[in-house]
Amino acid sequence: MDISPSDPAAHGRGDDTGHGGERHRGPAGGLIIFLNGTSSSGKSSVARELVALLDEPSFHMPVDAFHAMRSGPELAPDQLDIVLRRTWMGYHRAVAGMAAAGNTVVVDHILSEPWRLQDCLALFPPADVVLVGVRCPLPELERRERTRGDRPAGLAARQFDRVHAHGSYDVECDTGGSSPAECARDIKEFLRRRTTPTAFQRMGSATREGNGVVAGARRE
Repeated sequence: MDISPSDPAAHGRGDDTGHGGERHRGPAGGLIIFLNGTSSSGKSSVARELVALLDEPSFHMPVDAFHAMRSGPELAPDQLDIVLRRTWMGYHRAVAGMAAAGNTVVVDHILSEPWRLQDCLALFPPADVVLVGVRCPLPELERRERTRGDRPAGLAARQFDRVHAHGSYDVECDTGGSSPAECARDIKEFLRRRTTPTAFQRMGSATREGNGVVAGARRE
């Protein structure tokens, strides 16, 4: 399967403590399995397969579900930007709250703006996050986008370079070469041997050393 630990610095003892589902939990009791990729990369499909495979009760919390909850009239672009930012910030805090209560949460996300990653770094216990890069070749993304018909044309291409600009993952998968079920099985296997420091721990250190800027992050 096309999935691998993505950073040579990610080494150390695995977090395989306990038995059954408990081996996956983070030090604080909860765990955030954070899938990041462009639109149409297959994050939601992988997440649905993953929660069905995990040994403990788990929650799939897609950001699209939070956007779908929002009601109200059409807004001017500047007002819409404010509302969208509030939605993302509320979503991050909902994820943090679920994990703080001891739950395993599978998140699918789009880190296309650096502030989103900075917000997550500030909120989530870094040892309790497994950051998964969900990759897919651009031609396949564009094919899926045309087939779906429910995304603006060119959206995946606009996000393609920005989403992975931070450059650090615990593990990555390629949905262009592997099915969602295959990716989910390999992510589950990685959880049994996950290593420290985590990607969030590495990026948190980089942020502190770089005056609040995550290495590799770019603004739109």
